[in-house]
Amino acid sequence: MTVGRAVPMIDALERVTGRIRFSQDVAVPGMLHAAVVRSTQPHARIRRIETSAARAVPGVVAVVTAADLARIPGIRPVYGPQIEDQPILAADRVRYVGDMVALVAAETPRAAREAAGQVVVDYEPLPAVFDPVEAMRPGAPLVHELRPDEPLRGHAVYFGLRPLFGTNCCNHFRLYTGDIEQGFAEADLVLEETFRVPAAQHVAMEPHAALAYWDDGRLVVISGTQTPFNTRQILAQIFGLPAERVRIVVPPMGGSFGCKVFPRIEPQVAVLSYLTGRPVKLVLDRYEEFLTLTRHATVVTIRLGLTRDGRITAKRVEAYWSTGAYADCGPDVARKGGFGSVGPYRIPHVAVDSYCVYTNLPPAGAFRGYAVTEIVWASERMMDIAADALGLDPLEFRLRNLLADGDQFATGETLHDVHFRECLEAAARAIAWSPERTVLPGGRVRAKGLAVVIKGMTTPSRSEAAVAVDRDGRVTVYSSTVELGQGARTVLAQLAAEPLGVPYTSVQLVDPDTDRTPFDNRTTSSRSTYMMGNAVRRAAWQLADRLRALAAERLEAAAEDLELVPGAVCVRGAPERCIGWGELVAGLGLEELREHAEFHNEGGLDETGHGIASSHWHQGAAGAEVEVDLETGQVKVVRLHAAVYAGEVVNALTAALQNEGSMIMGLGSALFEELVYEHGQPLTTNLSDYLVPAFLDLPDQLSHDLLECPGAEVHGVGETALPPVPAAIGNAVARATGARLTELPLTPERVLRALREAREEGR
Repeated sequence: MTVGRAVPMIDALERVTGRIRFSQDVAVPGMLHAAVVRSTQPHARIRRIETSAARAVPGVVAVVTAADLARIPGIRPVYGPQIEDQPILAADRVRYVGDMVALVAAETPRAAREAAGQVVVDYEPLPAVFDPVEAMRPGAPLVHELRPDEPLRGHAVYFGLRPLFGTNCCNHFRLYTGDIEQGFAEADLVLEETFRVPAAQHVAMEPHAALAYWDDGRLVVISGTQTPFNTRQILAQIFGLPAERVRIVVPPMGGSFGCKVFPRIEPQVAVLSYLTGRPVKLVLDRYEEFLTLTRHATVVTIRLGLTRDGRITAKRVEAYWSTGAYADCGPDVARKGGFGSVGPYRIPHVAVDSYCVYTNLPPAGAFRGYAVTEIVWASERMMDIAADALGLDPLEFRLRNLLADGDQFATGETLHDVHFRECLEAAARAIAWSPERTVLPGGRVRAKGLAVVIKGMTTPSRSEAAVAVDRDGRVTVYSSTVELGQGARTVLAQLAAEPLGVPYTSVQLVDPDTDRTPFDNRTTSSRSTYMMGNAVRRAAWQLADRLRALAAERLEAAAEDLELVPGAVCVRGAPERCIGWGELVAGLGLEELREHAEFHNEGGLDETGHGIASSHWHQGAAGAEVEVDLETGQVKVVRLHAAVYAGEVVNALTAALQNEGSMIMGLGSALFEELVYEHGQPLTTNLSDYLVPAFLDLPDQLSHDLLECPGAEVHGVGETALPPVPAAIGNAVARATGARLTELPLTPERVLRALREAREEGR
């Protein structure tokens, strides 16, 4: 059996030989190609759209504006997963540079792009706002007019929304525990600091790609989406169809990191296909990727109450999340970032106000590390600042306050299977922790930093799976978990193979297809190995029991005396008394014997942020050693280690790859990645201007731990190692330089500026 071992990905050969077919590779006969006309203004009224020149381009079949949507009976022209605020095409107003204004369908991609360039849009500029704090000030331009009498709620929101009407805040999450003023009154020392994290891009290798066609009144969409059932529901609402009249098929994906959660271009290709009567495909280019979805730019202010002996008495957090022009899943980002901002610490008095705020920038949504990277940067930098103010070792200060098994989190839930201490100590051990800095020749200094993370998982949620055996004895898993490159297909094959006693490489997997595979909430939140894995395990065990029961009748033996061998059921100790699985299936008159199972978790938070935020918690820590050139501000990470609690590891190879990928992505956030805008105009729209880590940027030592516990349940590890990395690096750089560092990324310019300020302040 392979569970717990490091085994190769089931599709490794297809991957390395380029034979995997992604969404952008899909083609059907008669297919048209789409291009998008996008706003050049951050906020403007549309006076006029001129399309005649575009229609005259040879090969153009259709040019569609918002006015054309009225030709589709019963269409609902706005959508959104958590707030229905996004138009399929901007009708009278654009809200960011990149907003979709018109669509073109043509016989070739070149004709479509040429025609899109011929569309002329006349704009009347409007006042705009780009910073989430400024957007919350009285008198700020309103990106949307939120009104209580309008339906706002999208179907993918599973918690109470609290918009602040008359402002740009589309959701205000609150978490209050204890008496915050009493907590500060009990403190010997009160510190306050504000931290910033910029917007960032996912930079998945495969861009957004979708193809749509209509088949006898049914809409079929082939798309790289992490949320096939959410996408089906949203498209059904747009076109006024029962959900069963929409089919979403999801091929393996060339990466996502959150950018393909919820519809991005699926409504637009469906509209074009409806109006042209032909299949239509759209593939975004890299520039459009930068305009489609970002990580939230975030401003977080933390006020911390402390006693001289190193206890935290109170923590107040005020967080502003720039969700851009449309909410997407920003309300949930503000919520999860809100309760995550408490950190993995025992704090008796907590007050969190977390605001999801509209701005005139590209929409922000899910991003690997979902809300927590931003919050851990602020919270764990603050822990180091507090330790220094108290004269304590930052490791010792954290250990004094860390949550332990049986402790109550700020939400009121009691925590079990808690391993923050083990993670932190493992990270500290790996980098040979010392709070002292080392001065090197040539104006260089070295120092080390630590950070810890607590991250929730989507709660409540549900996953269903089916496992089947056919007349040829082949085992097939039906699951709507999307293969993003994380190795989900391999892990699910391993979990299905074990109860049935077959090699995992013999298990077939059906790609997500809402007509063929059962319901799953979505492939997000590092939940698939735990949630879908348990559903697959249950279905496989049920199938094994069913095969034993059927064989017991045919072999005239007790079920408990039977054992499964690959392809057959045998009487234990009598290998001549066997019956094949295919024969059992045929005996039932079926082509396939299928067992279905479900796994769900439960919980939720009330108005004050109390309840069950997460059915279990992802736990991790990171340690970094850096070398800083005090003359240039250049930061080199020489050693980076992450320790992640995994409970039970299913595949040690894919889990290790997840940790390493998360750490490298965290390195990018720490040192390089930042989307820059000037008056709403994006300045970083290609991979020359927007830097991601290259191999030469990697630390000399990159290592990790996967901590397990006998009998523990599986914990997802898809992103846990990412959030603590920027904070650990930032703490190390601050320790090396003595500078006040509150903003990511730690570019040489930013480090030099902080050094200059430190010298001026005499630090």
